Amino acid sequence: MTEQPNENNPTQIQKLSIDKPDNFQFHAAYLVYEEAFDKARDSQAKNELNQNIMDLDEGKISPETFYGNVSRFRKLDVPRQERFSLQTQRKKDWRKKEQRQDRIKRHQK
Repeated sequence: MTEQPNENNPTQIQKLSIDKPDNFQFHAAYLVYEEAFDKARDSQAKNELNQNIMDLDEGKISPETFYGNVSRFRKLDVPRQERFSLQTQRKKDWRKKEQRQDRIKRHQK
């Protein structure tokens, strides 16, 4: 009795090791692929990641297309920046304020 892979018993999908350290663009893309592959949980996602890196290696897709395809598998843990306000003032107002503070400091001694 042979055991066929199904949804309950997925086959182990291996990470491809086709890194090219001498090609900077491909090496950077491969590092992104490795990170996404390690975080991926389902076999469909891993298959898609493998296909994308193979297509990039063979020149079927551009690096921009690769990053677009892989972006949904990447989970960046960067906190979202909150909006902040920056108070500005005219140079004339700033000078008046500085002169006043200097005058107060000078006479407090």
